[in-house]
Amino acid sequence: MKVFSFISYCDAPEAWQFGVQDPASPNFEGMIYFHNYLCFVILGIVLFVCWLLAKIFFSFNDQVKRQPTVFTHSSALEIVWTIIPALILLAVAVPSFALLYSIDELIDPAVTLKIVGHQWYWSYEYSDFVTVSGGQNLNFDSYMVSTNDLKLGRFRLLEVDNRVYLPVNTHIRLLVTAADVLHSWAIPSFGVKVDACPGRLTQASLYINREGLFFGQCSEICGINHGFMPIVIKGVSVDKFSSWIASKLDL
Repeated sequence: MKVFSFISYCDAPEAWQFGVQDPASPNFEGMIYFHNYLCFVILGIVLFVCWLLAKIFFSFNDQVKRQPTVFTHSSALEIVWTIIPALILLAVAVPSFALLYSIDELIDPAVTLKIVGHQWYWSYEYSDFVTVSGGQNLNFDSYMVSTNDLKLGRFRLLEVDNRVYLPVNTHIRLLVTAADVLHSWAIPSFGVKVDACPGRLTQASLYINREGLFFGQCSEICGINHGFMPIVIKGVSVDKFSSWIASKLDL
């Protein structure tokens, strides 16, 4: 018997998933907190409006009253229903501005990852590391693994031949661009979605707070094979990341 999970907390999409993936960065944790906070505010507004509508429906109808007998032009009432929505908007704006500021803030990155979108694959470059021979930057392409070559236990349409390794608990700078058309580099568990525009270099910050395997896809309709540009990030400790870099550089 097949069992469906309606509430999913994982680092990859799941069948019948309801809700967001398990956060793996402080920015995404802040987004989830702000979402829950905003839902609470919206719920209060909806309940008040529904109560007000029900009060009008039951108090003024053909069986009770055809029209109100008393009209008021109270200046105090007008001031109240103007100030209260303004205070609600202020209560929503303050945490949203703090979240936006934290997302755009770049704190002394220790690792820089350059991401280039192509039709239809991704290229990655570790700009801080160069190979011993030739002085070229460490770079590679990342293609989706076809269904025929997929190993048991791997995700179809989400697995790639070259995964990206990034250290956890480290400030990382992302430089995103495209070589041909518009793309979008997105990892739901990180709360990161950066547009890749040809001729333009977009900067974003990333801080991974736990180890794991994280999946994403291109989130821009970039062509007929748009749905076949997966992203796989492997978050590892700093020691494992250093060993991986050393193996790639033949040190």
